[in-house]
Amino acid sequence: MTQHNAPAIVLVSANHADDLYTQFGRYQAEYRVECVHSAIDAITLLSSIRSQGDSVALIVTESQLPDMNLLEAVGAFRSVVPTARRVVGIHWSRFSIDSVALRPALQKGKFDVTLLIPRGQRDEEFHYAITELLSDWGATVGPSEVEVLRIVSPALTPLTMAVRDFLDRMGMPNRTHAPDSPQGRETIEAFGGEPSFPLVHLLRDDADIDTKIIAPQSVRDVSTLVFGRPSDIEVDTIADLAIVGAGPAGLAAAVYAASEGLSTVVVESEAVGGQAGTSSMIRNYLGFPRGISGMRLAQRARNQAIRFGAQITTGWPVATLTPGVDGEPHRIVTEGGDVCARAVLIATGVAYRRLGVAPLEDLIGVGVHYGAAMTAAREMEGRDVFVVGGGNSAGQAAVHLARYARSVTIVVRRPDLTETMSQYLIDEIAFNPRVTVRGSSEVVDGGGTGSLEWLELRDRVSGTTERCPAGGLFLLLGAAPNCEWLPPEVDRDENGYVLTGRDVAKSRWAGDLPPASLATSLPGVFAAGDIRGGSMKRVAAATGEGASVVPLVHDYLRPA
Repeated sequence: MTQHNAPAIVLVSANHADDLYTQFGRYQAEYRVECVHSAIDAITLLSSIRSQGDSVALIVTESQLPDMNLLEAVGAFRSVVPTARRVVGIHWSRFSIDSVALRPALQKGKFDVTLLIPRGQRDEEFHYAITELLSDWGATVGPSEVEVLRIVSPALTPLTMAVRDFLDRMGMPNRTHAPDSPQGRETIEAFGGEPSFPLVHLLRDDADIDTKIIAPQSVRDVSTLVFGRPSDIEVDTIADLAIVGAGPAGLAAAVYAASEGLSTVVVESEAVGGQAGTSSMIRNYLGFPRGISGMRLAQRARNQAIRFGAQITTGWPVATLTPGVDGEPHRIVTEGGDVCARAVLIATGVAYRRLGVAPLEDLIGVGVHYGAAMTAAREMEGRDVFVVGGGNSAGQAAVHLARYARSVTIVVRRPDLTETMSQYLIDEIAFNPRVTVRGSSEVVDGGGTGSLEWLELRDRVSGTTERCPAGGLFLLLGAAPNCEWLPPEVDRDENGYVLTGRDVAKSRWAGDLPPASLATSLPGVFAAGDIRGGSMKRVAAATGEGASVVPLVHDYLRPA
């Protein structure tokens, strides 16, 4: 029997309710499946579920409703439960008509997907789509039902939020508990002594294995607890390929290199996925017609690379790269140990530029966040939120934040988004009533007592300023390379991006031939993805470059 407060799946159908309800029978052990026959009844039911404090994971509505236009109904559903995933089910007799008619609305994000209502049993394509949506909802909205790591903290401090964000990006199920909760008391007792918060408890099923509880001073401490240090990696002393950075380019290279027999080590300074890993939903990545979150894409790639034998460590920035001379390997130096490799791929991507407003820098982690900060989005319910940036990452963050926040304002220095954002996101933002775009504007000040409470915006045309209440600020300010750790033997352009191929200075060429297309000026060192000068700043482009570098590594390692 499903518990009453289990997440709800609401079915809306006048003509095929029995068929839909039968199909969703397989979910009734873990979800509360409700079926109504009209849009008005659905709105009433959704409002009732919300008033009881329960959640709605999924709304499945037939394309033809007896009492309301479908798009008006879906808009009303969204206003009541903005976090629920929305599916339009089309009966086979109307599929050729409705699937075409609804395509413009689907492109604008008015609902998540259209599906053909199954005509019989075991339509696993239908259920694959449904479980994908439920999984996405569970990962971004619903609290984790399982705990691999337990966080104990009396408040959502910047460190607690940073730890949660890291664990979420790494796909590690976690929950946060107050110190006086049963779970909190259990962890504090097992820790022993006077605790400092947060505490992070790595749970173990095996009673013979000592439990691990730490009071971390940084996210790196948590990463080390779970994933170890670079010095823990065993690759017979020297790896064939060391990859610095586990974004799309680095992960693609790891998959292809390891699958082709190269001993492969990946060193990542933060969480697997890089900036792409923070995207709430990437809808224009080949092969994922319903979209995929950056975290899920990154974790799938990570698991794929590990399956082929790649070894990945996180939380350890590279301090320096020491070039190999006279046949010696290159050395990747970190505070957690060194990695030696015959070839190196630089795939560190880029970092978000800093805003440079001192009062707001002091509020990082307590209302102010660099990047999409997926974990922080859940804390924005009922708040007025601002997103600074005009790229796709900013658009994806704004759409995701609108599931929780009362309002989301995108602040851009340009007059509008047309020059910097994909059209599908512009359309989705234009449709969303909670999202507005404030062009020709910039954030010049802000503050609050203990957390962000207000922002000051300046109009770049008139010069006037306005003070606005704000509960959240998400800064996605564009790219800045982070290459200070590279030796001078690796050429960079005037902006700090790594040069490859024909862009390398001719004085570095071997005779009349430039380095290979993704090779740098230092033999045996390659670059791919956003960090490479002249690269296309897109997830798919970075993935392609990461895969393309592997044949070049093979050529370099092949005996002369």
